[in-house]
Amino acid sequence: MRIGFISTRLNGADGVSLEVEKWMTVLTRMGHECFFCAGELGGYAAGGTLIPRLHFKHQSIIALSRRAFGPDRETDPEQLVENIYAVADEIRPPLRAFIRKHKLDVIIVENALAIPMNLPLGVCLTGLIAELGIATIAHDHDFYWERERYQANAILDLLDTTFPPDLPTIRHVTINSIAQRRLKHRRGIDSVVIPNVMDYDTPPPGVDEYNGDFREMLGLSEEDVFVLQPTRVIQRKGIEMAIELVRRLDDPHAHLFITHSAMDEGLDYWHWLQREARLMQVDLQLIDYLVDVKRRMEDGHKIYSLWDAYLHADLVTYPSLYEGFGNALLEAIYFKKLIVVNRYPVYNADIRPLGFEFVELDGYVDDGAVEEVKALLDDQAEVRRRAEKNYELAREHFSFQTLEKKLRAILADFQ
Repeated sequence: MRIGFISTRLNGADGVSLEVEKWMTVLTRMGHECFFCAGELGGYAAGGTLIPRLHFKHQSIIALSRRAFGPDRETDPEQLVENIYAVADEIRPPLRAFIRKHKLDVIIVENALAIPMNLPLGVCLTGLIAELGIATIAHDHDFYWERERYQANAILDLLDTTFPPDLPTIRHVTINSIAQRRLKHRRGIDSVVIPNVMDYDTPPPGVDEYNGDFREMLGLSEEDVFVLQPTRVIQRKGIEMAIELVRRLDDPHAHLFITHSAMDEGLDYWHWLQREARLMQVDLQLIDYLVDVKRRMEDGHKIYSLWDAYLHADLVTYPSLYEGFGNALLEAIYFKKLIVVNRYPVYNADIRPLGFEFVELDGYVDDGAVEEVKALLDDQAEVRRRAEKNYELAREHFSFQTLEKKLRAILADFQ
């Protein structure tokens, strides 16, 4: 089949972009041909079709979002909806052209029909799918009712018919069982759960000539404890718990590094974290300037991959308050690391019951967790035992084979 991915952004280290690359890899192995369309393209999608207004950061899209969800919400919802449909009409021709040019059999819409970061795109896709009758997989990573910033809005009727839409040619995919149940309860829409996955049948890479100096680049010695927070700097990541954990380790050699950007949802949270770290005398550093999805040279300097960061970490913190699933958790398992995880709802529902062994938090850093981390940092044999067990469990439940089996069943339903 000829399959087209459509999203707001297919570039960088956000969960959607990372998961699309995995789907592309598995679909290609299955013999399908993949094409890409988004408002920002890079990496595996670099040769795709670029439509700037698909990006949620396009000025026209931001303006509509502010009128719909901002503190100064539109007082005339009918006018706002009319403006949303007007922009949707403008992006429909290039999207239709993308589908027709590549003679697509199936489109996979990545989150754009679930979370209203780009209102006109959701409206446009709903109408286009109905018009063309094209087989569609709506890969729904987040729903608007799961995000506080969308709760107060001026367009509830539009949200409840478009995010997501219920059309006969759409098969919905949710990424956890909680989202599956809520979608069925709120909208009466059935979905298939496909969790985030990793290629656990391919062993992780090791230290090589390129990444051998990574710790040195961070200013770390062999005695230092490299604590890795492999996420974006946004409030739901609960990074303050990682700071508190490092403080309570009471080890001057412990240093906390965050790999991803602080720009996605503004800098207020990052500035607050910096103040908290200073007060607690924790060495907190943002290294997004040094780490990207892939290795590259920039102005004569190395940019390392996220994989390089995982390889050298002594401890990975994942204290999220909420996650759609947990890509970074699967990555930390892949690199067989000592992991501290907060028991966020999806973890409790879909991951914890499988028998993984992590250091767990329950919304705060308790004495037991601190003592467990201290003990494990001094007991590498136990860290290895846990890591091997976690790896095998992840390979059983969250592998590319799991993804292929589920995609094969959905695609067969279209034939």
